[in-house]
Amino acid sequence: MKKLNLFRALRSRNYKLYFSGQAISLIGTWIQSTAMSWLVYRLTNSSVLLGTTAFLSQIPNLFISPFVGVFLDRFSKHKILILTQTLLMFQALILSILTLTNTIQIWHILLLSLVLGIINSIDAPTRQSFVIEMVERPEDLNNAIALNSLLFNVARLIGPTISGFLIALIGEGMCFLINALSYLAVIIALLFMEIKVQIPVISENIIKDLKAGFSYAFNFIVVRYILIFISLSSIFASIYSVLMPIFAKDILHGGPETLGILTGATGAGALIGAIYLAGRSKVKGIENILSYSFGTAGIGLLIFSLSRNIYTSILALFVTGLSFMLNSVCSNTLIQNVIENHIRGRVMSIYVMFFMGSMPIGSYIGGLLAKHIGAVNTVLLSGILCLICSLIYKVRLPILREYIYSILDKRGIS
Repeated sequence: MKKLNLFRALRSRNYKLYFSGQAISLIGTWIQSTAMSWLVYRLTNSSVLLGTTAFLSQIPNLFISPFVGVFLDRFSKHKILILTQTLLMFQALILSILTLTNTIQIWHILLLSLVLGIINSIDAPTRQSFVIEMVERPEDLNNAIALNSLLFNVARLIGPTISGFLIALIGEGMCFLINALSYLAVIIALLFMEIKVQIPVISENIIKDLKAGFSYAFNFIVVRYILIFISLSSIFASIYSVLMPIFAKDILHGGPETLGILTGATGAGALIGAIYLAGRSKVKGIENILSYSFGTAGIGLLIFSLSRNIYTSILALFVTGLSFMLNSVCSNTLIQNVIENHIRGRVMSIYVMFFMGSMPIGSYIGGLLAKHIGAVNTVLLSGILCLICSLIYKVRLPILREYIYSILDKRGIS
């Protein structure tokens, strides 16, 4: 019974197909991500270029994602995903060829990172909005959101760990090729889906629709606060993530295997958080988890920044990964349960803008600060700021809870 509760969204055929394809594709994505950061640092030995690479792969979310939401109601999300996944496959293939032929240069990596960011800025909000179309039972939506995060973090646990050893054995180029091939799994899954034809919402004024989405999001106190805090969470998470190769190589005196283990520890913590939330059926109480997760993330970052021992670092990153996962899934779940369906595409695109669009800011700040005050002090500072954010959220929590519960009660959601 507990097993069914944990994986209840898999009762929907389309979601089961999506879940299966993503299980393979996401491992490939994390293999490439880890190999990319190692390649950049190996070629340049620069924390600034590490941050710049991450910045370019994420910054398009800040500018493109809001517009995507307006178009999601006009076109088939299913067909958009097939297109974006195919383009992502070719991006990885080009990166692989350049690396395997030893012609790769830093400007190639920066350009392809920007291309990756542009495609993902369309792909991410489409996937967020497409979940509700794949799940046949409305009551399974929360479980599907949590399972997506569970899948993401199983991949984050497996992918970087495998990548670390693959880099040492066969090099970064083969890691990129493996990722390119992994996209075939999700493309095939999408092609086998049976999607009901959605009647598009026709509107002649795109700018007006875009403004309506922003107006709804920022005038709704619950959505407004969640957007602010998920943005801050993304910034703090990106700061330590982008500096991970420096901690692995220069502070813990390890190699690519160490980087894989550290990233895997973050994924392991996030996996536990995702499993807990996937098995949770109630929405009420999630707002409390948001408050605690900010605080524990701060503690994890403080310990990691001060650690000079691999085992202590693994434990600290486990706590950090767990905390940031609870933060992101709870934020997503709350927004999905309080917003109106007619504006879901636009609001979720704005959510992606704040969530993923803040990552390049964090990556760039992290790389820049590390150059001037060092990687250790940079992560230490982000941990302190996390604790401050936790206190601020705790003060505002009673007001937010009142708004959240009034909406959930009207909709019969516990």
